[in-house]
Amino acid sequence: MWYDIMNPVPAAQRPDLLADSTLAALSHVPQALVFEIDPALSDTDTLCAKYDLPPDSMGNAVLISGKREGQVRQCCAMVLANRRADVNGLVKRRLDVRKASFALMEVAVESSGMEYGGITPVGLGPQWPVWLDETISSVEWLCIGSGVRRSKLILPGKSLLNLPGSQLVEGLTLPQ
Repeated sequence: MWYDIMNPVPAAQRPDLLADSTLAALSHVPQALVFEIDPALSDTDTLCAKYDLPPDSMGNAVLISGKREGQVRQCCAMVLANRRADVNGLVKRRLDVRKASFALMEVAVESSGMEYGGITPVGLGPQWPVWLDETISSVEWLCIGSGVRRSKLILPGKSLLNLPGSQLVEGLTLPQ
């Protein structure tokens, strides 16, 4: 497999490579593997370039928020690295807000309990419902954040449907 060069191990064996909330949520994705990386490589494009990894096997968790009548509404849009979330279309309509945008870094880090550049849907609290692009579930092995910048998780794409509050959302990404 493409990920063999990364020497992954079962995630539960390396709690030091996971955010506390990610570790606590492993029961939802017990087949998750983890591998260590240089934190400078945590950006998906950088990691793919360094190790010649396939972008269609890499996932990005994008925290998005908006307001309606003073109430904050938010979600985690999980998309493949070679696709972009339709923030100003479908996400905005589903959140029922006038303007949807990426969550501010400080807000994303504080509310997720994860490091910026390592945010993952595995372990996000209920305030961040997880919306999965329909392409995610068909990816046999998906590489995503681990909650920290110094590692990545590898898991079956469809296993993300086991996370509390997760759902497939058709049309979550812009046409390619």
